[in-house]
Amino acid sequence: MKLATLRTASGGTTAALATSDGSYLALPAADVGALLARPDWRRIVQETGVQENAAQDAQPVTLIAEADADYAPLLPRAGKVICCGLNYGDHIQEMGRELPEFPTLFAKYADTLLGANDAIEVRGSVRVDWEAELAVVVGSELFHADEDQARAAIAGYTVANDVSMRDWQNRTLQWFQGKAWDRTTPVGPVMVTADDGGDSFDVRGYVNGELVQQGNTSTLVFSPARLLSYISQFTVLRPGDLVLTGTPGGVGMGMTPPRFLNDGDVLATEIDGIGRLENRVRIHSTVTA
Repeated sequence: MKLATLRTASGGTTAALATSDGSYLALPAADVGALLARPDWRRIVQETGVQENAAQDAQPVTLIAEADADYAPLLPRAGKVICCGLNYGDHIQEMGRELPEFPTLFAKYADTLLGANDAIEVRGSVRVDWEAELAVVVGSELFHADEDQARAAIAGYTVANDVSMRDWQNRTLQWFQGKAWDRTTPVGPVMVTADDGGDSFDVRGYVNGELVQQGNTSTLVFSPARLLSYISQFTVLRPGDLVLTGTPGGVGMGMTPPRFLNDGDVLATEIDGIGRLENRVRIHSTVTA
């Protein structure tokens, strides 16, 4: 199953279920995170899917054509957005580091999240970099979980790009100030439920149509289940939380010479079986702190 959060004509949002023809059926929740917070979310989704092909006496559902789908941030009120850096062997090497014993983690806020086709607006950075990533959506509460428990708690997978302001990131040893900029992390367009998603994904990133990143999640140092288990040792994870699993090699800062995004560039991120983000970058010249 594929779930999305779509903007509505009234100015709100709705969770929605993708149909076989690419259109969407509205679900009784404002967004995917609100849907996952309901213990019976799988039943709700399944019953809505049945209505697509039900007889005329079934309860009516709202159908949204694929061409009319306006993707909002998938999890606009995610309680926790936790990211893993340096999780692909090739990316670790291009950054001049050794394979880690433990995950390198940092956090974002829900304010950083964007929809699948929203513009990335940057004010105050001139070294804007890309990081194509698989993201994991938590489906049930986890605390002090082992890997099997963590794996069972994965609701699904989605596409993300951890757009990074390298000039700010490199000001100190802490990455937070280069990673947590409002409205700079596109996520979506859909969440593919774990029972449909498999466990190996090809991740690709493009700048203006040029392939700059490519990797497979089978080469992750820390798998999604291992990451969730590790994180749950120190903080509880709840339905609708989001974990970004790291980026493969090919980021701009690792190139010789380094390469960064320019105003007007189009950043695309895609994962086979899930979907594609396409975000135009707007870089505004402002005085930095």
